Amino acid sequence: MRRVIVRRSPVHGKGVFAMRPLAAGERVLEYKGEITAWRDALRRHRREGVAGHTFLFGLSDGRVIDGSRGGNSARWLNHACTPNCETIEDGGRIFIYTLRPVDSGEELFIDYLLAIDDAGDEEARAQYGCACASPECRRSMLAVAA
Repeated sequence: MRRVIVRRSPVHGKGVFAMRPLAAGERVLEYKGEITAWRDALRRHRREGVAGHTFLFGLSDGRVIDGSRGGNSARWLNHACTPNCETIEDGGRIFIYTLRPVDSGEELFIDYLLAIDDAGDEEARAQYGCACASPECRRSMLAVAA
């Protein structure tokens, strides 16, 4: 039986939802797509644009997984400041694991932990507003400065 389904999200656009209860620590998905250099992925994203979506997932070696090319349902995971899932990189692959038990029908979320070149640029920061509505919402999909 499939564990997840993509459908309209009350948070933003499409989202990924559990089709059955998921246990804490369960590996749910792999983030799939074309692995490429950041430079190439950004150039393509600027050229093609995907209706306000960015499906780029950075890897620790400096490359990126471009979920808009050969990606799967994981590219529709939405951001939340208090997510119920986390991403773990293993051997150049990204896997999504639950952080706690997830009920059937519940939307799955990860913390995007995005970074921008100029954290002081308010216009750039405004592009990454958060809509998760969590009581602990930090109002941004950007990572908290260390």
